Amino acid sequence: MLKDDERLDYLLGEPLRIIQSPSVFSFSLDAVLLSKFVYVPIQKGNLVDLCSGNGVIPLLLSTRTKGRIYGVEIQERLYDMAVRSIGYNKLDDRIEMYHEDLNKIIPILGHDKYDVVTCNPPYFLTPAKEIQNENEHFAIARHEIKCTLEDVIRVSSQLLKNGGKAAFVHRPGRLLDIVTLMRKYRLEPKRLQFVYPKANKEANTILIEGIKGGNPDLKLLPPLIVYDENNEYTKELRTITNGQE
Repeated sequence: MLKDDERLDYLLGEPLRIIQSPSVFSFSLDAVLLSKFVYVPIQKGNLVDLCSGNGVIPLLLSTRTKGRIYGVEIQERLYDMAVRSIGYNKLDDRIEMYHEDLNKIIPILGHDKYDVVTCNPPYFLTPAKEIQNENEHFAIARHEIKCTLEDVIRVSSQLLKNGGKAAFVHRPGRLLDIVTLMRKYRLEPKRLQFVYPKANKEANTILIEGIKGGNPDLKLLPPLIVYDENNEYTKELRTITNGQE
C-alpha cells in the first residue's frame, strides 16, 4: 500500500492512520484545529473539504459526523495518498475524494447542496517564480498558485445551501481580507478564534466560521494557547486534540 518514502502515521488523538511522506506537504496542527472547530451535523448531512491534501480533514471529520464527506485536491500525489488512507481506514462508504481544481468543482458537486464546507487553504500570496519553493508540492500547498483566497471563499459559498456553514483556518494578517470576501459572497462571519503559540506571543493562526445568508453577529471565542511554559501542549489543546484532559 505504501509507495516510495511514505509512512503510516496515527492521527492525533484518533485510532485512524494516515499516509504521509516527507517529500510532500504533511498535515499540521492547523488542520486538526479546523476539524475540531467547525460545527458539524452529527447524524447526517453533506460536507465538503477543499484543498484536502492527503485527506486529513475528511478523516478527522469522519470521527465527528455520520454525514457524507467529499474532499477536493488538485495535486495528484496527495489525492492518491488520501484515497489510500481512506481505504485503509475502511471509510470508502463515507468519504469520497475528487482529483480536481476547486474552481472546476461546482459542475461536479453541484450548487447550494451542502451543509458544511471547510478549507485549510494556501496561506501566502504567490511570490516570484525564482523564490518559490523548488518542491512543487510544498509551493502549491503554501502559496496561492492554484487558487486564491477569493476562489476558496467564492466556491465555498456556491457549494453551501442557505444556512450552511463555512469554516477556514488562516493567518491573522489575512483576517480583513477573509471577512471582506466572506461578506462579498454572503458568508456572514459568526465565530472567530485566535490561536497563540504561547501566552506571551502574538497570535499566528485564526479559525473563522460563517453562515451563508446569516445575520451579522460575530462571536469572539476565548483565545487558544498551544504551548505552556514547559513547551508542552496546554490543557485546552490536549482536550481538543485528544478529546481528554
